[in-house]
Parts: sequence; structure tokens; C-alpha cells
Amino acid sequence: MGNLGWEVSEIGYGMWGIAGGPGGFTGADYDSAPGCLDEAVALGCNFFDTAWAYGRGVSEQLLGPLLRRHPGTRLYVATKIPPKNREWPPGPADTLDDVFPADHIREYTYRSLENLGIDRIDLLQLHVWEDRWARDERWQEALTSLKREGVIDAVGISVNRWEPANCLAALDTQLVDVIQVIYNIFDQAPQDELLGRAQRDGIGVIARVPFDEGTLTGAITAASRWPEGDWRNTYFGAENLGPSVERAQRLTTAVGGRMPLPELALRFILEHPAVSTVIPGMRTPAHVRANLAVSDGQPLDQRLLGELREHRWDRAPAWWSG
Repeated sequence: MGNLGWEVSEIGYGMWGIAGGPGGFTGADYDSAPGCLDEAVALGCNFFDTAWAYGRGVSEQLLGPLLRRHPGTRLYVATKIPPKNREWPPGPADTLDDVFPADHIREYTYRSLENLGIDRIDLLQLHVWEDRWARDERWQEALTSLKREGVIDAVGISVNRWEPANCLAALDTQLVDVIQVIYNIFDQAPQDELLGRAQRDGIGVIARVPFDEGTLTGAITAASRWPEGDWRNTYFGAENLGPSVERAQRLTTAVGGRMPLPELALRFILEHPAVSTVIPGMRTPAHVRANLAVSDGQPLDQRLLGELREHRWDRAPAWWSG
């Protein structure tokens, strides 16, 4: 994980979907969730990415007991401070005071510690970001103080969807240890500048949304719908569902059944040397086993990798893409 020296599993665990809750995914199964998490640990996963916003603390409360069930295993905990105004992504007029005032950062750090049942967080991330705040010393001092007090070990930023360059000024502060960014077969823009910068400066990279919220599993169709309250009804609205399905179909035709689409999606991401870990969401033991099996040290055929690069899809942030 960059200069931190952490040995983290290539396949980490993205814990949004497993938490459910307001503004997230419907269909969470809290009875099966502990088994999924334990299965991941048994198969070598040691990096777990959560956030207070995932179920309003529920995801953190699922992770805490996992840590206590495996006291002899080094498991890395990454969580996130929600924006104070609860806006993903920030609006163009939002100030640091609206989103990450110092007292809010401290308050939610301690909320997360309580939910997790621990006294130190490995990686504390800001859940949204705008580079216009980068030079404001107040967020810098808030996080530096938490580091100095031994409450957190490392600082990260979760970059807004489809804005991979909207963090480069933050990296200039030399306070950011890890960047979390959307990177997948469709969303290749981080390759342009961010991933190279991260490699050069020893910044860890967490690749999120490896399956484009499900499109790159092949499970989304033009008829897909979700229960009321599931955020995918917004993401896969009329503006995005049709184009996403069409592109996924073209990709499936192009790869010609050479390997399952979810496996291909993960292997594409792991081919980039800047990526420290990729964090698919996993809500069944079968998903856990399939995804962890990709971490087998086998490189992706370079000709196939070149074909996948042709499926790049550059998108601009929209109201539905938060």
C-alpha cells in the first residue's frame, strides 16, 4: 500500500452493499454477512473498506465483530468521514465548512471508532473531495492531529466519480497516503495522470467500483429494476441504463467467452502496477470465493489487455452519478 509498507490483499472487501440501509443497496442479509466476511478472511483477504455512510454505521458495526473473531490475523480497517452536508459529490459552491469542518472530522472519527470497537483506525478517508480545499490548513491540521494522537495511522481521499484529477492538489500537500478512485474497464481515466503520479510518489491506490455497479458482471439488462429506495434506480436511470447495457454487450461479444466477465474486470484492474487493492462488494459466499480466486498471480494476456483498453468510456459527472 504505497509507502505505508502494509502488505494488503489484492482483493479487498468493499462493504457498502453488505450494509444496506438508507441511500444504499436493498436486500442486505445480516444473517449471512458475518459468514461472508469470515470466508474472505479464510481465503486471504485482509483489507476491509467501510464508511459511516454505509448503513449509517451498520457496515462498521459488522466489521468490528470480524476483527474480534480473528484476533491473531492482521486485518486492515479503512473507513470514511461523511460530508457534513450529506452531499455526494459536493456542489460547486460547497465550502470546507459545509463539508469537512475540523470538529466534524473529529466527531465522526470517534463515531467510527465506537462502531468498530477499536481505538485506532488504519486508514481514515474523506468520503468526497474538491481540490479547491487543498490549501486550507484546517482539514490538514485536523487529520494531522488525529495521526499525532495515535487515533489513525494513515490519511486517504475517496475521489469523486469520474473526476480522477480532482485530487492532485491534495497530493501536493504530502499528507495523503492513499487515494481511492473508480477504475475499471469502462472508467480508465485514472491511467492518464493519477495512477502514474501515485506510483511516482508512493501513494497507495484503492480501486473501487470494479464492476461499474453491476454492469461489468453481465447481470444488468435493459429490464433491470430494483426495489424502492435502492440507489441503483437512480444510477441506472434512463440516461445510463441503456448505454451501459449496450457497452457491456459489446464487451462480452469482444472477449468471446475467454473468461467470466467479473473475473476479467478484476484482472484488468490488477494489471496496473499502481493499484494496491481492488474492493468489490460481496454479498454471498459464492461472490467471495469467485473474487478472491482471481488473486492467483496469473497475469492477464497482454493482447487481451489491449483489447480491453478499447472499451474505455469517458463520462462526465451528472446529477445521477453521485
